[in-house]
Amino acid sequence: MAHTIGGKKKLINRVRRLQGQIDAVEKAIHEEQDCGKVMQLIAAARGALNSLMAEILEGHIRFHIVNPDGKPKSKQAGAARELIALVRSYLK
Repeated sequence: MAHTIGGKKKLINRVRRLQGQIDAVEKAIHEEQDCGKVMQLIAAARGALNSLMAEILEGHIRFHIVNPDGKPKSKQAGAARELIALVRSYLK
């Protein structure tokens, strides 16, 4: 994941926020909070995890599949943009 080194801090911050969301789910269950509240917390954590996955997947597509040698080709770049948009839409 050499391409993510520049965004490493950003990714780590996202993971930490996600950990906080999971902790909130655990706390809500432990405190026997309303099922609706617990499900809302789980949905939020799932959304955050899907967003993290989309960001890492985008980097993988751009830097390992489309442009592994550092020479982008416009046809490949266009296909990559379409694939990334499709994956992001699916993961929402």
